Amino acid sequence: MESKLKSDLELFNLMVEFLMNEETINPVSKRIEAEKLYETLDLSLQDDPMVKEDYIKTLKNLIFATPKTGTNLFFNQLFGGRQGKAILGDLLAVILNNSMYTYKAAGPQVGIEQEIIRKSCDLIGYGKKSNGTFPTGGSMSNYMALVMARDKYDLSIRNNGITERLVIYTSIESHYSNAKNASFVGIGRSNVRYIDADENGCMIPSVLEDRIKEDINNGYTPIYVNATAGTTVLGAFDPVNKIADVCEKYNLWLHVDGAYCGGVIFSRKYRHLVDGVKRADSFSFNAHKMLGTPLTCSVLLVKNKENLSNSFNNDAKYLYQTDKDDFNLGKTSFQCGRRNDALKFWTLWKSIGTNGLEKTVDHQFYLADEARTYINNNSDYELYSFNNSISVCFNYKGLDAKKICRALYENHKTLVGFGSFNDNEFIRFVTINSNNSRDDILNFFKVLEDFVEKNPDLIQ
Repeated sequence: MESKLKSDLELFNLMVEFLMNEETINPVSKRIEAEKLYETLDLSLQDDPMVKEDYIKTLKNLIFATPKTGTNLFFNQLFGGRQGKAILGDLLAVILNNSMYTYKAAGPQVGIEQEIIRKSCDLIGYGKKSNGTFPTGGSMSNYMALVMARDKYDLSIRNNGITERLVIYTSIESHYSNAKNASFVGIGRSNVRYIDADENGCMIPSVLEDRIKEDINNGYTPIYVNATAGTTVLGAFDPVNKIADVCEKYNLWLHVDGAYCGGVIFSRKYRHLVDGVKRADSFSFNAHKMLGTPLTCSVLLVKNKENLSNSFNNDAKYLYQTDKDDFNLGKTSFQCGRRNDALKFWTLWKSIGTNGLEKTVDHQFYLADEARTYINNNSDYELYSFNNSISVCFNYKGLDAKKICRALYENHKTLVGFGSFNDNEFIRFVTINSNNSRDDILNFFKVLEDFVEKNPDLIQ
């Protein structure tokens, strides 16, 4: 068995070598049209084993065709790049293959997760009653926060179901998971109130309060507000302190969704963007975004750990047979079986320290500043975003942003997305890959400009 594993790991190393070489030559994978996927690649599953040489060729073709998210031309999503020490932790987690529901099954890995949570709680100013967990992603973090808000309002809902007209609030610019989560938790999509944003994409607290008053007068029961630290399009930060004032006045649960940019808690320079977060009942951030760990690595922090237990604890004698509840993490998580997402963050944090994570975050803002400087100094561009954001939104020569992004993708030049705000559609360029340099940012604009000049027919 050991020799077989060693052979498989050698094959893995070979695939990594192939990928690294291919990324140097072709940093953007050649696109396969979805309709032609199965005729282009051999993805079939057969009854008999594959010949090793054919197996290697098949794997090689597969990794070459997969979008390359670690290169300096991937700007499409809210993640990118690679951190070697984090990858080390992820690979070790795969080899160890612990499940994080009990201390008996995970041992010291429980301590790894709890240390990250404890240190993160300290960073945002939570007290000794705080705790947290590692959900499967930002959407799940938002969902768990909403469940806790519902149960804090009325714990009997767990058994009896919802009998009142509950409503929740979030910005019109917030993550799409809020509507899904409202349906999952029994509140209903129609009972999500979307609050207007200002010219920078931030929720307007006075509008929030007006809507709460209106709902109360109409017989609804407000229970929850979702604020955002880094909106998906503009990368805007909702004013947490002012929103907290409203929530405390009406006794509503405040969750701050920092999936995209909550990593600013690690930066002394940019931590002010989430001033007031210690007043929130819960806060989440994704280490697989700003901090560069492999997908997925999401952290949910809760000011009072009793809320985690009240909503997610369900005893099982066949499972929880040893140790105290603080070491049996399944009692405060949504899942039972759960992979170890904490180790990769710990190996990164341990290797570069909190100061290293701070440099990672600060560098992303530096890159965004360099991009905005280039845009502002070039009359062919129009900027739609603002400072203190790592989402740089712009248009080039008044051309259709959607067509430019699609043409760049279909011709495997670079991967970048588009977005819209206040009836303006634009290219959304994110500088979240901290491995990039200023030259990489300027190279993106050169690639864009050269492509448009040589292919005007593709974007008209």
